[in-house]
Amino acid sequence: MRFSIIRSVSVVLIASILFSIPAHPEAATAGAQTVSGSDKPLVVAHRGASLHAPENTMAAFHKAVEMGAHVIELDVRLTKDGIPVVIHDAKVNRTTSGKGKVAGLTFKQLRELDAGLYFHPSFAGERIPSLAEVLDTFSPVTRLLIELKDPKQYPGIEKAVAGMLKERSLDNSASSGIVVQSFDRSSLQKLKELLPQLSIGILVTGAGKLRTRELKKIAQYADYINPSRKGLSTWTIRLIQANGMKVYVWDIRSERQAAAMIKAGADGIMTKNPEFLHSLKNRLAK
Repeated sequence: MRFSIIRSVSVVLIASILFSIPAHPEAATAGAQTVSGSDKPLVVAHRGASLHAPENTMAAFHKAVEMGAHVIELDVRLTKDGIPVVIHDAKVNRTTSGKGKVAGLTFKQLRELDAGLYFHPSFAGERIPSLAEVLDTFSPVTRLLIELKDPKQYPGIEKAVAGMLKERSLDNSASSGIVVQSFDRSSLQKLKELLPQLSIGILVTGAGKLRTRELKKIAQYADYINPSRKGLSTWTIRLIQANGMKVYVWDIRSERQAAAMIKAGADGIMTKNPEFLHSLKNRLAK
């Protein structure tokens, strides 16, 4: 009797330990959404569902969730008064009703601009979101892939973003599902020092030039290498994965390109149209 009780307790303890350890940030749940190995490649909504709504707006992010995107990708810069905001370009000219550099405008000034009318009159009144607004709205329901744009132009951006993640308990990617990426490796290393449990992604062009020695160095602080599809081969994808990192591919513009990346084994594909990619994956799976 005593032996059977001890054995039962041991089994419960072992099971609880095993099932409490996430294998990888992708294996953990981010809010209400779960992702399994059969979902590969993950559908990453590039600046939200930006084929259907103005890029990097709340409307585009809501549309991405509606279309079943596994991850929302967005871009972050700092305002004149040091507020992280979500916008791709260094200037507001292309995507808003205003003119000038993001770094030259205060958050209040940016919020007065229309960020939807250029796309379609039905989106008039959309605003440039703050990073705080996006985190509070979408981190409970989906994964986020945050790009730091031109960090050297925005001194302190790493500290500002790290602070926002930490105060919301989103600094551990195993539970939050958040990844921060950039072309600027020194900026990402700085961020990793501030938030050691945050997953880091390196954006690259010309990924075919990467070799094992460089990949081993990158893998000391990064979890993803996110390359342009141009010049990207199956061999390079497998080499990156063999060095313990995942691959999210960007600049996918056609069904042929997407199908090639699915066949090559990419872990995620960035697209402006999540619905299209889901449809393609389903057709190829049959």
